[in-house]
Amino acid sequence: MKRTLALALVSALFAAGCAQKAPQLRVEPTYQEAANAPLLQNSREAVGRLVAGLDVAATGPGPVLVATVVNVNDLSRSAPLGRTLSEQYANNMAAIGFDVKEIKLRGDVFVKEGAGELLLSREIKDIARHHNASMVLVGTYSPAANFTYVSMKLVRTEDSRIIRGHDYALPNDRDVQRLLAVAR
Repeated sequence: MKRTLALALVSALFAAGCAQKAPQLRVEPTYQEAANAPLLQNSREAVGRLVAGLDVAATGPGPVLVATVVNVNDLSRSAPLGRTLSEQYANNMAAIGFDVKEIKLRGDVFVKEGAGELLLSREIKDIARHHNASMVLVGTYSPAANFTYVSMKLVRTEDSRIIRGHDYALPNDRDVQRLLAVAR
């Protein structure tokens, strides 16, 4: 009886060991998948919703500046996520007809190492006036457990009035976590 029980136990352990899944090999992403990356699509949709119904001609004669999207808990710094979102917003706004001015090419905008171009509310008028901008796109992100919440606003430079705003969330998938500089 003991021998039968021991044999059954060994058989069960052997079967359990054989039933474990073999580790899956990582499949490299394709160029087609990269072109349809969810983060790119999400940024495109966010800009589309932000400016939906906005008359580009009525926003003023000057260009739009896009500030670095910053962490709501530390407005003086931005992870790669904030800089990436800002770049995508600027490109998408230019693609739909806005006159977007690239401020990184100018030496007279304060650029803090590791933070990108930071436009704080008290500085918007001076910087915008210097660049003859009619609006500034500003934004913040707030990482949480499952999602990173993003808030973006188009601010009119002449009176700091928020023209449009849009909020959305990104899933904290591997790409977002990497861009947030979250250790795995």
